Amino acid sequence: MSLPRRLEPEWLDHLPADDPRAMRSRRDLTRVNSFMGNAGRMADALLRHTAGETPRTMMDLGSGDGQFMLQVARRLAPRWRNVSVVLLDQQNIVSQATRAGFAEVGWRVEPTSADVADFLARANPVDIITANLFLHHFVDEQLTQLLAQIARATSLMVACEPRSRLLWVVGCNDVSVHDAVVSARAGFNDKELTALWPRDPQWQLHEHTAGLFSHRFIARRNR
Repeated sequence: MSLPRRLEPEWLDHLPADDPRAMRSRRDLTRVNSFMGNAGRMADALLRHTAGETPRTMMDLGSGDGQFMLQVARRLAPRWRNVSVVLLDQQNIVSQATRAGFAEVGWRVEPTSADVADFLARANPVDIITANLFLHHFVDEQLTQLLAQIARATSLMVACEPRSRLLWVVGCNDVSVHDAVVSARAGFNDKELTALWPRDPQWQLHEHTAGLFSHRFIARRNR
Protein backbone atom coordinates (compact mmCIF):
# COMPACT_ATOMS: atom_id res chain seq x y z
CA MET A 1 0.00 0.00 0.00
CA SER A 2 1.41 3.41 -0.97
CA LEU A 3 1.75 6.18 1.57
CA PRO A 4 -0.59 9.17 1.33
CA ARG A 5 0.67 12.28 -0.43
CA ARG A 6 2.25 14.84 1.88
CA LEU A 7 2.53 18.51 0.86
CA GLU A 8 5.13 20.89 2.28
CA PRO A 9 6.29 24.33 1.04
CA GLU A 10 8.94 24.26 -1.68
CA TRP A 11 11.68 26.85 -1.21
CA LEU A 12 11.88 27.88 -4.86
CA ASP A 13 8.26 29.06 -4.80
CA HIS A 14 9.11 31.61 -2.10
CA LEU A 15 12.48 32.94 -3.28
CA PRO A 16 12.72 36.15 -5.36
CA ALA A 17 13.21 35.42 -9.05
CA ASP A 18 16.65 37.08 -9.04
CA ASP A 19 17.92 35.28 -5.92
CA PRO A 20 21.14 33.44 -6.91
CA ARG A 21 19.96 30.26 -5.20
CA ALA A 22 16.67 30.41 -7.12
CA MET A 23 18.52 30.97 -10.40
CA ARG A 24 20.78 27.98 -9.69
CA SER A 25 17.77 25.86 -8.72
CA ARG A 26 16.00 26.65 -12.01
CA ARG A 27 19.12 25.50 -13.86
CA ASP A 28 19.05 22.34 -11.75
CA LEU A 29 15.40 21.84 -12.66
CA THR A 30 16.21 22.02 -16.36
CA ARG A 31 18.85 19.34 -15.83
CA VAL A 32 16.51 17.15 -13.79
CA ASN A 33 13.81 17.47 -16.44
CA SER A 34 16.33 16.32 -19.03
CA PHE A 35 17.27 13.34 -16.87
CA MET A 36 13.60 12.44 -16.35
CA GLY A 37 12.90 12.78 -20.08
CA ASN A 38 9.71 14.75 -19.46
CA ALA A 39 9.97 16.97 -22.55
CA GLY A 40 10.09 13.92 -24.80
CA ARG A 41 7.28 12.22 -22.89
CA MET A 42 5.16 15.35 -23.15
CA ALA A 43 5.78 15.78 -26.88
CA ASP A 44 5.05 12.11 -27.58
CA ALA A 45 1.77 12.23 -25.67
CA LEU A 46 0.67 15.41 -27.44
CA LEU A 47 1.34 13.95 -30.87
CA ARG A 48 -0.38 10.69 -30.01
CA HIS A 49 -3.53 12.26 -28.62
CA THR A 50 -4.14 15.01 -31.17
CA ALA A 51 -4.81 12.46 -33.93
CA GLY A 52 -2.65 14.27 -36.47
CA GLU A 53 -4.34 17.65 -35.98
CA THR A 54 -2.22 20.74 -35.33
CA PRO A 55 -3.48 22.80 -32.37
CA ARG A 56 -3.75 26.55 -32.63
CA THR A 57 -3.60 27.42 -28.94
CA MET A 58 -1.90 25.93 -25.89
CA MET A 59 -1.43 26.88 -22.25
CA ASP A 60 1.37 25.61 -20.00
CA LEU A 61 0.58 25.83 -16.29
CA GLY A 62 3.39 26.60 -13.85
CA SER A 63 5.72 27.22 -16.78
CA GLY A 64 8.56 28.84 -14.77
CA ASP A 65 11.20 30.25 -17.10
CA GLY A 66 9.63 28.59 -20.16
CA GLN A 67 12.61 26.35 -20.89
CA PHE A 68 10.65 23.13 -20.52
CA MET A 69 7.95 24.18 -22.99
CA LEU A 70 10.61 25.44 -25.38
CA GLN A 71 12.14 21.94 -25.39
CA VAL A 72 8.70 20.53 -26.15
CA ALA A 73 8.13 23.10 -28.90
CA ARG A 74 11.42 22.21 -30.58
CA ARG A 75 10.32 18.58 -30.73
CA LEU A 76 6.89 19.43 -32.11
CA ALA A 77 7.77 22.29 -34.49
CA PRO A 78 8.62 20.05 -37.49
CA ARG A 79 4.95 18.98 -37.47
CA TRP A 80 3.22 21.84 -35.67
CA ARG A 81 3.62 25.38 -37.00
CA ASN A 82 2.10 28.70 -35.96
CA VAL A 83 1.12 27.55 -32.48
CA SER A 84 0.34 30.16 -29.82
CA VAL A 85 1.25 29.17 -26.26
CA VAL A 86 0.51 30.96 -22.99
CA LEU A 87 3.24 30.42 -20.38
CA LEU A 88 1.39 30.85 -17.10
CA ASP A 89 3.26 31.28 -13.82
CA GLN A 90 3.09 33.40 -10.69
CA GLN A 91 6.32 35.13 -11.76
CA ASN A 92 7.20 36.37 -15.24
CA ILE A 93 10.77 35.10 -15.59
CA VAL A 94 10.79 34.18 -19.28
CA SER A 95 13.96 35.63 -20.79
CA GLN A 96 14.32 37.32 -24.16
CA ALA A 97 16.51 34.41 -25.25
CA THR A 98 13.70 31.96 -24.48
CA ARG A 99 11.16 34.11 -26.34
CA ALA A 100 13.54 34.20 -29.30
CA GLY A 101 13.80 30.40 -29.14
CA PHE A 102 10.05 30.09 -29.62
CA ALA A 103 10.16 32.54 -32.51
CA GLU A 104 12.89 30.50 -34.18
CA VAL A 105 10.62 27.44 -34.32
CA GLY A 106 7.63 29.45 -35.56
CA TRP A 107 5.67 29.54 -32.29
CA ARG A 108 4.11 32.60 -30.67
CA VAL A 109 4.60 32.85 -26.92
CA GLU A 110 2.70 34.87 -24.32
CA PRO A 111 4.32 34.87 -20.86
CA THR A 112 1.61 35.61 -18.29
CA SER A 113 1.94 36.21 -14.56
CA ALA A 114 -1.22 35.26 -12.64
CA ASP A 115 -2.77 32.88 -10.15
CA VAL A 116 -3.73 29.74 -12.07
CA ALA A 117 -7.30 29.48 -10.71
CA ASP A 118 -8.02 33.17 -11.31
CA PHE A 119 -6.61 33.03 -14.83
CA LEU A 120 -8.50 29.88 -15.84
CA ALA A 121 -11.73 31.39 -14.53
CA ARG A 122 -11.53 34.19 -17.11
CA ALA A 123 -9.42 32.72 -19.91
CA ASN A 124 -10.75 31.71 -23.31
CA PRO A 125 -10.68 27.94 -23.99
CA VAL A 126 -7.51 26.56 -25.60
CA ASP A 127 -6.88 23.42 -27.62
CA ILE A 128 -4.35 21.95 -25.17
CA ILE A 129 -3.33 22.52 -21.55
CA THR A 130 -0.05 21.11 -20.26
CA ALA A 131 1.60 20.98 -16.84
CA ASN A 132 5.04 19.75 -15.86
CA LEU A 133 5.95 19.18 -12.21
CA PHE A 134 3.10 21.48 -11.21
CA LEU A 135 0.01 19.59 -10.04
CA HIS A 136 1.76 18.08 -7.03
CA HIS A 137 1.86 21.54 -5.42
CA PHE A 138 -1.87 21.26 -4.61
CA VAL A 139 -3.79 19.28 -2.00
CA ASP A 140 -6.55 17.01 -3.30
CA GLU A 141 -9.36 19.49 -2.62
CA GLN A 142 -7.55 22.19 -4.59
CA LEU A 143 -6.72 19.71 -7.35
CA THR A 144 -10.36 18.70 -7.70
CA GLN A 145 -11.30 22.33 -8.33
CA LEU A 146 -8.32 22.97 -10.61
CA LEU A 147 -8.93 19.88 -12.74
CA ALA A 148 -12.60 20.87 -13.11
CA GLN A 149 -11.48 24.27 -14.41
CA ILE A 150 -9.07 22.61 -16.83
CA ALA A 151 -11.82 20.30 -18.11
CA ARG A 152 -13.92 23.35 -18.94
CA ALA A 153 -11.03 25.13 -20.65
CA THR A 154 -9.64 22.52 -23.05
CA SER A 155 -10.16 19.26 -24.93
CA LEU A 156 -6.76 17.76 -24.11
CA MET A 157 -4.72 17.93 -20.93
CA VAL A 158 -1.30 16.30 -20.44
CA ALA A 159 0.63 16.44 -17.17
CA CYS A 160 4.04 15.04 -16.17
CA GLU A 161 4.52 14.77 -12.43
CA PRO A 162 7.04 13.27 -10.01
CA ARG A 163 6.42 9.65 -9.19
CA SER A 164 5.60 9.44 -5.52
CA ARG A 165 8.50 8.88 -3.12
CA LEU A 166 11.13 8.70 -5.87
CA LEU A 167 13.65 11.46 -6.57
CA TRP A 168 16.97 12.27 -8.18
CA VAL A 169 19.01 15.17 -6.81
CA VAL A 170 22.68 14.41 -7.53
CA GLY A 171 24.71 17.58 -8.06
CA CYS A 172 21.88 19.98 -7.19
CA ASN A 173 22.03 22.91 -4.77
CA ASP A 174 20.34 23.01 -1.35
CA VAL A 175 17.11 24.51 -2.69
CA SER A 176 16.80 21.84 -5.37
CA VAL A 177 17.60 19.02 -2.95
CA HIS A 178 15.02 20.25 -0.44
CA ASP A 179 12.35 20.73 -3.10
CA ALA A 180 13.07 17.36 -4.71
CA VAL A 181 12.42 15.60 -1.39
CA VAL A 182 9.27 17.64 -0.84
CA SER A 183 7.96 17.06 -4.37
CA ALA A 184 8.61 13.32 -4.11
CA ARG A 185 6.50 13.16 -0.96
CA ALA A 186 3.72 15.01 -2.80
CA GLY A 187 4.02 12.95 -5.98
CA PHE A 188 1.45 10.59 -7.46
CA ASN A 189 0.90 6.86 -7.75
CA ASP A 190 -1.67 4.62 -9.41
CA LYS A 191 -4.83 6.54 -10.48
CA GLU A 192 -4.74 9.38 -7.96
CA LEU A 193 -5.30 12.13 -10.54
CA THR A 194 -7.92 10.12 -12.39
CA ALA A 195 -9.91 9.93 -9.15
CA LEU A 196 -9.92 13.74 -8.91
CA TRP A 197 -10.89 14.46 -12.55
CA PRO A 198 -14.60 15.34 -13.10
CA ARG A 199 -16.72 12.22 -13.56
CA ASP A 200 -17.90 12.63 -17.14
CA PRO A 201 -18.14 9.87 -19.79
CA GLN A 202 -17.05 12.24 -22.56
CA TRP A 203 -13.46 12.09 -21.25
CA GLN A 204 -10.89 9.35 -21.84
CA LEU A 205 -8.34 9.23 -19.03
CA HIS A 206 -4.88 7.64 -19.04
CA GLU A 207 -2.62 7.63 -15.99
CA HIS A 208 0.55 5.60 -15.57
CA THR A 209 4.15 5.46 -14.49
CA ALA A 210 6.52 6.88 -17.11
CA GLY A 211 10.09 5.71 -16.61
CA LEU A 212 11.68 5.44 -13.19
CA PHE A 213 10.84 8.87 -11.84
CA SER A 214 7.84 10.26 -13.74
CA HIS A 215 4.08 9.90 -13.56
CA ARG A 216 1.96 10.92 -16.57
CA PHE A 217 -1.71 11.89 -16.73
CA ILE A 218 -3.65 12.44 -19.95
CA ALA A 219 -7.27 13.55 -20.30
CA ARG A 220 -8.81 13.72 -23.80
CA ARG A 221 -12.36 14.69 -24.62
CA ASN A 222 -14.09 12.27 -26.96
CA ARG A 223 -14.54 13.66 -30.44
